[in-house]
Amino acid sequence: MEQKNDKKVIRSWAFFDWANSAYNLVITSTIFPAYYTIITSDKDNNTIDYVTFMGMRFINSALYNYALAFAFLVIALLSPVLSSIADTRGNKKFFMQIFTYIGGLACCGLYFFEIETLQLGVVLFVLAAIGYWGSLVFYNAYLPEIATPEQQDSVSAKGYAYGYVGSIILQLICFVFVFFPSAFGLSPGSQAPRLSFLLVGIWWMLFAQIPFRKLPKGCSDLKKAGANWLTSGFTELKKVWEQLKHMPYLKRFLTAFFFYSMGVQTVMLVATIFGEKQLHLPTEKLIGTILLLQLVAIPGAMLMSWLSRRYFGNVKVLIGVVIIWIFCCIGAYYIKTEMQFYYLAAVVGLIMGGIQSLSRSTYSKFLPQESPDHTSFFSFYDVTEKVALVIGMFSFGYIEEFTGSMQNSLIALATFFVAGLIFLLLLRKVEPDAVPA
Repeated sequence: MEQKNDKKVIRSWAFFDWANSAYNLVITSTIFPAYYTIITSDKDNNTIDYVTFMGMRFINSALYNYALAFAFLVIALLSPVLSSIADTRGNKKFFMQIFTYIGGLACCGLYFFEIETLQLGVVLFVLAAIGYWGSLVFYNAYLPEIATPEQQDSVSAKGYAYGYVGSIILQLICFVFVFFPSAFGLSPGSQAPRLSFLLVGIWWMLFAQIPFRKLPKGCSDLKKAGANWLTSGFTELKKVWEQLKHMPYLKRFLTAFFFYSMGVQTVMLVATIFGEKQLHLPTEKLIGTILLLQLVAIPGAMLMSWLSRRYFGNVKVLIGVVIIWIFCCIGAYYIKTEMQFYYLAAVVGLIMGGIQSLSRSTYSKFLPQESPDHTSFFSFYDVTEKVALVIGMFSFGYIEEFTGSMQNSLIALATFFVAGLIFLLLLRKVEPDAVPA
C-alpha cells in the first residue's frame, strides 16, 4: 500500500473533483436546467407547462425531478455490485474510468438535445447523472486510503475547492458562448447552450486523466475473489449493516446524513428551475447567481473545516449548518422578490460546500481506520445518499404535481432537515476523533 498523505497523490485525487464538477455546475445547476425549462415552457406565466415523455404527461419540472430520482435509484442498485467487483479485483480506478466516460459521452450527446428530441435528451441526462454519481462511489472510497484521519477534513475540503474552481472556469467559458453567440459564429437560441454541454463532456474526460494516471489501482482481495460478484456487494452491505449495530455513533451519523441529504442535494438540483419558474428570472441572472453561489462555496468549505478543526469539532459544526439549512427552506417558501433570491443563494452557497465536505470526512473518521475494506463502507454511504436523493427528488416532484406549487415542496425539505438535526443532536457530545476504532 502506498504511503498516505502524499501531496502529489492528494492533488491528483482532488483534480477528479476539478474534472467532474463542471458537470455538477453546468448540467445540474445552471445552463441545462435553465435551457430545459425554456424549451419545455409555453412562455405563459399563468399556465402550467406539461411535456409528454414515453407516452405519459408530466409537469415539465416534475419530469426533471423524476429523471434524476430514477438515475439515483439506478446508482443505489448498481453501486453495491460495482463496489464488490472493485473490492475483489482491486480495480476501483477502472470503474471510476468507466463511469467517467459514460457521463462525459452522455454530456457530449446532449449537444443534440432540442424539444424535438426530448426523449433522447432526458435519457442522456439520466446517463450523465449515472456517470457522475457512479464515479463518486469509487472516488470517495479513496479518501481514507490516501489520507490519515487528522488530514481527511482538509483533504476532503481541498477536493471540493478544486471542484468549485474548475467548474467556475468552465462555467465562465460557457457563459461567454451563451451570452455572446454571434461573436463565435453561433446561431442565436439553442446552439450555444448545447455547445456548453459538449464542452462539459470534453472537460470532464480530459482532466480526469490526471487522477487516472496517479491514483493507485488498489489491492485485490483474493479471499473474496471466489464470491458471487452479483450478490456479494449486497452481502457486504448487509455485513456493514451488522457492524453498525456495534458502532452506535456511526449508525446515528448515517441516519442524520440520510435525512439531511434528502434536503441538501434536492435544493441544489432544483434551485435554477425554482428561480426560473417561481420568480421568472432571466437565464443570465440565474447563471450569474449560481456562479456566485459556487464562488461563495469555496471559502464556505474551508471555513467549515477550520471551525471544526480549531473550535467546535465536526458534529457541532454540522448541527449549526443544518439549522441554517432549515431556515433557508423556510425563507425560500416566502421568497417573492429577485433580491431575496440572491440573498438566500449567497447563504446556501456558504453552507453548501461545507456540509458536503464535512459529511464525507466525518464519516471517514468514524470508520475503523485499520480496515482495508473502506470501499464497502463508502458504498453503504453512497447508497444511503442515493436512496435519500431518490426520496428527496421524487417528493419534490410529486408534491409539485399534486399541489401545483414548488413552494409546497420546500416544506417537505424542511422536515427532512429537522429529522437530520434530531439525530445529529444525539451526537453533539461525541466527536469521531474520540471514538475507538
